[in-house]
Amino acid sequence: MELENPVKYNRGRVKNPEWIPSAAACGYGEITLLFGKELTRALKESFGRKFTDPLIQPLHEFDWNLFLEEKKKELKGEIWAYDSTVMCFINDQLLGDDANFLNWAYKNWAYTDFRPLPLYRTLAEDFCLTYMKNSKHVFVYMDITIQEHPTGRLLFELFSDLCPKTCENFRCLCTGEAGRSETGLELAYKGSIFHRIVKKGWIQGGDIKSGSGSNGESIYGNTFRDENFAVLHHKRGILAMANKGHHTNGSQFYITLQPAPYLDRKELIEGTEVLQELENVPTNNERPKIRCVITDCGVYSP
Repeated sequence: MELENPVKYNRGRVKNPEWIPSAAACGYGEITLLFGKELTRALKESFGRKFTDPLIQPLHEFDWNLFLEEKKKELKGEIWAYDSTVMCFINDQLLGDDANFLNWAYKNWAYTDFRPLPLYRTLAEDFCLTYMKNSKHVFVYMDITIQEHPTGRLLFELFSDLCPKTCENFRCLCTGEAGRSETGLELAYKGSIFHRIVKKGWIQGGDIKSGSGSNGESIYGNTFRDENFAVLHHKRGILAMANKGHHTNGSQFYITLQPAPYLDRKELIEGTEVLQELENVPTNNERPKIRCVITDCGVYSP
């Protein structure tokens, strides 16, 4: 039997309905998305087979923004002006954001939600925390300053189950807990710069010695061996070690700005606007004309 009014509530790849949370600090966007998730469940519980079963498929903020851009391309037309972080569909037709969804539920099903915003904030924070704990991955952050202007934070998920040695190196360089190397170099990303920006390619940093792009050290010594290439460079926001060839990993890293299968371990999950600002920095022969500095970094603890 065909169901009436199947609802799609999107923040990512969807089936009816779907909520895509950020896996980092909870903000207003995550609260409205949790509201949408609860609304779809309430409609299903109240009206049974009139609605399809909810399907929850979490995506990080960064992945959601990539999906949103692809969805706009698919829908075309005036959708390019759509600026909400929520998309609701009725029978595959775009309804609007969470406010439009609630209005539709009231007009068609006499549904009203009386739960206060602080409750949704608490539920969203709990969901984010549970997601991060269940992932069994380490999350690290970098606070970025561009031309002495605090720009924002990049949040990374480290796939330590796939690349334990590489991820431990990156984590320790974020915290600075390894101290100094045998050569006296401080093993920490804090205070280092992004020295290379390849437009539509990648941004590169991690030369903790000179900032020129020709130096760096790992916590294991000058360099260490490659581990695993299971995390493909199939999208924007993939984080990996930059090196001079096989088994020459040190402290330098790069973040992809578009799919780069020719580079095929970690990934960016939050910081869409920060990465965009870094990408927009003017360059001369791929060298930033202004200083882009990692002013603080460490393990992210929600």
